[in-house]
Amino acid sequence: MTDLTLLEKGLALPLMEDFYTIQGEGFHTGKPAYFTRIGGCDVGCSWCDVKESWNASLWPLTKTDEIVKRVLNNPSKSVVVTGGEPLMYNLDYYCSELKIKGIKTFLETSGSHPLTGEWDWICLSPKKFSPPLEEIYNKADEYKVIIQSRGDFDWAEKNLTRLRKDCKLFLQPEWSKRKTMMQEIVDYVMENPKWHISLQSHKYMGIP
Repeated sequence: MTDLTLLEKGLALPLMEDFYTIQGEGFHTGKPAYFTRIGGCDVGCSWCDVKESWNASLWPLTKTDEIVKRVLNNPSKSVVVTGGEPLMYNLDYYCSELKIKGIKTFLETSGSHPLTGEWDWICLSPKKFSPPLEEIYNKADEYKVIIQSRGDFDWAEKNLTRLRKDCKLFLQPEWSKRKTMMQEIVDYVMENPKWHISLQSHKYMGIP
């Protein structure tokens, strides 16, 4: 098969990196997990801390079966698929192979592309300039909004009616603005207790 065919079928992915670590953000903070970071992103957040992931051509295609083997060679029984924007790719095969092996699948996405793959948990982190597709809102288990300025609180509230009632709600300070925005986030959550605060705890711990 050509590289394009492998990519379209999800039999190979532009793997940027994969590693075993502790989940640092959101609902599953503190839990060990194997991370698969897929290269390629057309969202382009100005504050992204992995801008090197944006250009998929920098990351040669890795056969999905090889990625699965690497997942199995670690103690964790859960995988977090992140990017870049992982939904730029067909993730059906990757998820199905992980499921066969008894691995739980967790997705981190902006929701800007159609959903593929079978997921035990979907963390939707929407972006104003490339909003999620309507179909993904009611699939999200977790809704994590990055707060860079006061206007982001309105953006966070705007889409709540599209979510399931049991979706977990998080506000997370953009890392470079954490000192200026933290108190505002604390005050906002105390006034609106449906929200919780997410911190990038892996950065405080000094781990990937």
